[in-house]
Amino acid sequence: MNRALPAVRLRVPTDEDAIAWHRVFDDPDVMEFHGGESAELSVYEELTARQRRHDAELGFCLWTMTDDAGRVIGFTGAQPWPREWGPKGEIEIGWRLGRAYWGKGYATAAARMTLERLKAAGVPSVVAMVRPGNERSVAVTRRLGMELAQTFPHPRLDEEALCFRLDLK
Repeated sequence: MNRALPAVRLRVPTDEDAIAWHRVFDDPDVMEFHGGESAELSVYEELTARQRRHDAELGFCLWTMTDDAGRVIGFTGAQPWPREWGPKGEIEIGWRLGRAYWGKGYATAAARMTLERLKAAGVPSVVAMVRPGNERSVAVTRRLGMELAQTFPHPRLDEEALCFRLDLK
């Protein structure tokens, strides 16, 4: 079934967006595959600052996602893989939405916009790292045309992280 995707806007995150991300992600369901617990505001302050640097240096970042009413509903975008394990040197696409916005097509719509921006920036390929069991994110990767390329042992969890890949050329 192909339903129309909702209107979504992406913008470089602001200082105020750190507060909005903190608020919209303060939910155990949202954080289930991101450490399990709500993060402190300082985590989002650092993350939004890093994303502004990525945008200035690379032309892309994890953008703040807003709905057609201008409400912050999450983020989507891309950044260099930030960890010492996994697909080092790769560009990772990712998304995170507030619980109230799940199942409406926002992640897919925003991720498709991200892919277009990455193509325009000359990025040749992207990966998406997904924890096993995160079927919602796996579904988004499939809708984007990504395929499971490999797995990586997670350094802190007893599981293999799934690495999906998409060629943008």
